[in-house]
Amino acid sequence: MSFQSLKNVNFKTEILAGLTVAMTMIPESLSFAILAGLSPLTGLYAAFLMGIVTAFLGGRPGMVSGGAGATVVVLIALAATHGVEYLFAAVVLAGIIQLLVGILKLGKFVRLIPQPVMYGFLNGLAIIIFMAQVAQFEVVENGITSFMQGASLYTMAGLTALTIGIVIVFPKITKAVPASLVAIIVVFALVYFLNIDTKKVIDIASVSGSLPKFHIPNIPFSVETFKIIFPYAAIMAGVGLIESLLTLNMVDEITNTKGKSNKEAMAQGVANITNGFFGGMGGCAMVAQTLVNIDAGARTKISAIVGASTILIIILVGGSVIEQIPMAALVGVMMMVAIGTFQWASFKIITKMPKSDIFVGITVAVITVLLHNLALAVLIGVIISALVFSWDSAKRIRARKSIDAEGNKIYDIYGPLFFGSTTTFTEKFDAINDPEKIIIDFKESRIVDMSAIEALKKIIEKYESNNKTVILKHLSADCITLLKNASGFIEVNIEEDPTYKVLPE
Repeated sequence: MSFQSLKNVNFKTEILAGLTVAMTMIPESLSFAILAGLSPLTGLYAAFLMGIVTAFLGGRPGMVSGGAGATVVVLIALAATHGVEYLFAAVVLAGIIQLLVGILKLGKFVRLIPQPVMYGFLNGLAIIIFMAQVAQFEVVENGITSFMQGASLYTMAGLTALTIGIVIVFPKITKAVPASLVAIIVVFALVYFLNIDTKKVIDIASVSGSLPKFHIPNIPFSVETFKIIFPYAAIMAGVGLIESLLTLNMVDEITNTKGKSNKEAMAQGVANITNGFFGGMGGCAMVAQTLVNIDAGARTKISAIVGASTILIIILVGGSVIEQIPMAALVGVMMMVAIGTFQWASFKIITKMPKSDIFVGITVAVITVLLHNLALAVLIGVIISALVFSWDSAKRIRARKSIDAEGNKIYDIYGPLFFGSTTTFTEKFDAINDPEKIIIDFKESRIVDMSAIEALKKIIEKYESNNKTVILKHLSADCITLLKNASGFIEVNIEEDPTYKVLPE
């Protein structure tokens, strides 16, 4: 960041946004670490390491990374069967994979994710965030989990409602201070000074500790070990990149700016490698915390640096204070984040969307909610969208037939010729009844793949078996190259037209 750009930064907004993010990140990091059977500090170290590394190296100012549940869930089985040292090794390997994706500039492929998939992803994620907050109203007694009752329930619900009310109303008074931070401070003060008995952060776990120490995972360095950790690492890398790059796209849309996907992929990789060697559980971009950050007015990397640094300070010296924050305050803030994450606009346009897009959006949301597997949900959504597009494109191919002055039959082809449209394409021709020479005009069409070449080869052979000639006309340069590369498999007669030029790609 240059000196000139620093002059335009609202440091107060950035710092307050970073503090708010830190407050909302702590309970989530602790919860997922405990869920994975890890030390609570493992989650906090991940929040600090992911946050600080991606803040400096990342390609999307305003985005927040930490110990996200989406990536930790992938590693739970590995930690349970082989121990935490294997988990750290898998995190390192996942980071290496992500780093390679960035170096090879493969991050751009996230652009292939259609808008209905984005709607489904965000709506499903909003439901997950909201339901995770509802789970905070549960208590465990004698190993049995049950919902709060009586005074504890009313107190928790009342403080949560107060938090939500402050988050809604305070921005109407002033936006100089993030409403989420104000809500947390007010509820904390109320509980502290009135000595209200309610669930606090300390009831989840302790957040006090020391600086993370360098540690090489204590595992056998062998092919067998690689076979064990690679599947987990590959899935974690994929989940982390998908969630991070989707979050990057989301911030791009909100701020009307452009992030750097490949740079962010490399930053995520370096952050996870660092995690594995310093006792963190790894992670990726955090959608909820990013929304909190953006909503608080943050637009630079400063807020992420402040947030990560705050978590480290809390680990070292401020744990006793943070442990007293009422969970109701954090639950209220995160519930408002869930409401803000949900794409309510999708309901307004649902009657105007194609049925296939509606199906894709609902499917992605359902898979996200039921399986908590964001990568699988997005992958299935993309596959369904691709199949629908292929089917629609296949139906669009058509042929307009005419006879020229010399008695030759002309087939003007419209629509792409690819694997999905080859059957319809071949049905257009009549090799027995057509004249001795036919011309297939590709002015409004393209030969796309090997299936198209195969279909063309069969048509040519059918006409040749009837002692007839096939001429191809108005082929674009890339189509001609494709056919030349297939020379020996297919031989074609191409008629050049000096008056016809194909626009460059």
